[in-house]
Amino acid sequence: MPDIDKLKNQQEKVKTEIRQLENRQKILLNRKTDAERKARTRRLIEHGAILESIFPTATAMNGEEVKAFLSAISRLPEVVRLLKNEPESQSMQQS
Repeated sequence: MPDIDKLKNQQEKVKTEIRQLENRQKILLNRKTDAERKARTRRLIEHGAILESIFPTATAMNGEEVKAFLSAISRLPEVVRLLKNEPESQSMQQS
């Protein structure tokens, strides 16, 4: 019988350890999620600040207007070429 009690005790210890490890995993996952969210927020703020410094009139625009403005800019041939990382000499030869 003492063996059964000993095994039950070990089982309880293992269950407790599993719960602790699961909680630790949740804590680490929450920290990772928080860090990712903070990094994204920082990036969005930095990009918004850059946008406003280059286009000061953007501060007076609402979100949809900024989206339309950037969408229009993204379709300009020079911008399309830059986004494709196409060397300038190649695009001039094709013209």
